[in-house]
Amino acid sequence: MELDFKSLTEATSGAVGGLVSTTLLYPLDTCKSKYQAEAKAGTARKYKSLFDVFWESVGAGKVLSLYQGLGTKSLQSVISQFIYFYSYSLFKQWYLAKAKVSKMGTGANLIVAAAAGTCTAVLTQPLDTASTRMQTSAFGKSKVLWKTLTEGSWSEAYTGFGASLVLVSNPAIQYTVFEQLKDFLLRPDVVVEIVGTDRRLSKSSPKALTAFQAFLVGASSKTIATILTYPAIRAKVMLQAAESEEDKATRLNGEPDCNARHRARNMLDTFKQIGQEEGVKGYFKGLHAQIVKTVLSAALMLMIKEKVATSTWIVMMAFRKWLLTSGKQLKTVSVPPSAVAPIAAVGVALASKAAK
Repeated sequence: MELDFKSLTEATSGAVGGLVSTTLLYPLDTCKSKYQAEAKAGTARKYKSLFDVFWESVGAGKVLSLYQGLGTKSLQSVISQFIYFYSYSLFKQWYLAKAKVSKMGTGANLIVAAAAGTCTAVLTQPLDTASTRMQTSAFGKSKVLWKTLTEGSWSEAYTGFGASLVLVSNPAIQYTVFEQLKDFLLRPDVVVEIVGTDRRLSKSSPKALTAFQAFLVGASSKTIATILTYPAIRAKVMLQAAESEEDKATRLNGEPDCNARHRARNMLDTFKQIGQEEGVKGYFKGLHAQIVKTVLSAALMLMIKEKVATSTWIVMMAFRKWLLTSGKQLKTVSVPPSAVAPIAAVGVALASKAAK
């Protein structure tokens, strides 16, 4: 059995961090998604602010419904974070080996992060769509995962995939900024040592970011990525959102003012709808909520990942030692992107067809 323990450590610690941050911030995520999904403006809007969603759940006596879809979201978070960090680590090691360098530049980092994000989107899009539908369903009326996935055609599970591909740039930007800031903070300190009449220069640096440093760096990197990609984020939520009872009745009656979201089949159609109904400001509706939620989530995830990584590595090394002592042959290898390409190509082809 061939395993890359360094990549497994990155993936496992990232998955743990993603799970914890998703669970802690889930009610905020539900409020944000329902607020973003509303495709109405002016007096027709049901939610004037993020707090209106929360007070609706309180008024209906269904505060616990803010957690509807938590299981699916947690599953999606763990799987997507694991796939992302594992593929990112593999692609990074492959690039460093091929380029024969010890460190990636900004451009290479963006490309590697984008490749990892594409693999993640292809493999986890159905779970992403299902979790958004469950979150944006009427309080108390969310369906279970399997029913949510099977209520439409398989291609509908890839609704919003075009936006997901655009949003590959989000984590690419985020982790590139994070790595650059991390490298800056962990740059070696030059120390002058005087031995007799000789002066010697030596370098020392901390092994990892502190929890506070990781939190601040994570928050800063995610804020930049969120602002740059927010229009696509909102378009994706609108495409994946569950259909309300009111919109469903309007659509079935064939009324001409049927909510345009149900006519929008791709990101460009959604952009047109936002521009027509809400104007330029509509492209950034809910940006403050998105920043608060995603920045806190990313900062917590990266902070937890940094602190869990050391313990995870110790566990992985103990597991490796056990495998070796049990007589199994084990090698640490790096898998090139070409090994993932055939699977990704099939997924992209299916999903792209669904996104059109």
